[in-house]
Amino acid sequence: MKASPKSLLATLRGVRQERPSLWLMRQAGRYLPEYRALRETKGGFLELCYDPEAAAEVTLQPIRRFGFDGSILFSDILVIPHALGQHLWFEAGEGPRLAPPLVDSTLASLETAHQRLDPVYATVTRVAASLPSETTFLGFAGSPWTVATYMVAGQGSKDQAAARRLAFGDPAAFQAIIDAIVDLTVTYLSGQIENGVDAVQLFDSWAGSLSPAQYEQWVIAPNAEIVRRLKALHPDTPIIGFPKGAGGKLRAYADETGVDAIGLDETVDPLWADGILPAHLPVQGNLDPLALVAGGEALDTAIDRILAAFPSRPHIFNLGHGIVPDTPIAHVEHLIRRVRGG
Repeated sequence: MKASPKSLLATLRGVRQERPSLWLMRQAGRYLPEYRALRETKGGFLELCYDPEAAAEVTLQPIRRFGFDGSILFSDILVIPHALGQHLWFEAGEGPRLAPPLVDSTLASLETAHQRLDPVYATVTRVAASLPSETTFLGFAGSPWTVATYMVAGQGSKDQAAARRLAFGDPAAFQAIIDAIVDLTVTYLSGQIENGVDAVQLFDSWAGSLSPAQYEQWVIAPNAEIVRRLKALHPDTPIIGFPKGAGGKLRAYADETGVDAIGLDETVDPLWADGILPAHLPVQGNLDPLALVAGGEALDTAIDRILAAFPSRPHIFNLGHGIVPDTPIAHVEHLIRRVRGG
């Protein structure tokens, strides 16, 4: 059975559903043959993100195929540094590159290009006009710490060492980068809301690499500022915070950022999270993406554990991180049937 109209949005507002609403991080992407076919006609990943017609089509593909309760905007967290003036491109098989890296350049040397965000707003408008009435439309942005790690190093890294060194060695310079990201992120998310998204998610994919003191300074404080300013502009729009790797700092994030719901990564014990998080705070997650790849008994056991973990809390079923490209579509279909009680 499918969830009730806009059940995901209701869950984010604190209303527990009989069965959890459901969407998957990176649900629009490479595991879908229709995405791969479209990608072949459009060239590079960034070109696809900045083509409103194509990006809207990609956003809608998993809704047509699976009928998820939430649709997540197809874009990338690095459109923010691109709009702040860094050059952005994607190396085949290696990931994103940003130039000049701010480890050896300055924020002031960049020439901002906020118009680079306009195609994303156009994508939002197209998707909002096309989604089924019961589907919650989710916008998103990267959180400042995670975005800053790419801006400083010019690419991704396993330990975010370049950003951590700069934060220790020149905290004023690093704070300026964080502040610029905060300012533009508020504008960016506000633009998404004004063009039709129902809720937004802040992705802090590298939150787990920081010490407690740095976590307070570079994860909690900037996210709290975004939430505060966005709530002043759009008080009725729910905000999901996803601090991947937060571990024992999860409760502090929930208490201090002001997010309306919190995403759990796959390393978090859902029973523990239910016990330590504020009562009735909606949670999202947290199936291991590789359990979805494995299927069978491992998948069923993991689904059952998560479904049983939140007996009285509003819950959105999701993965603990993004779906991986080799995920069998039949396993996604099985997950949907299990979560919806079919």
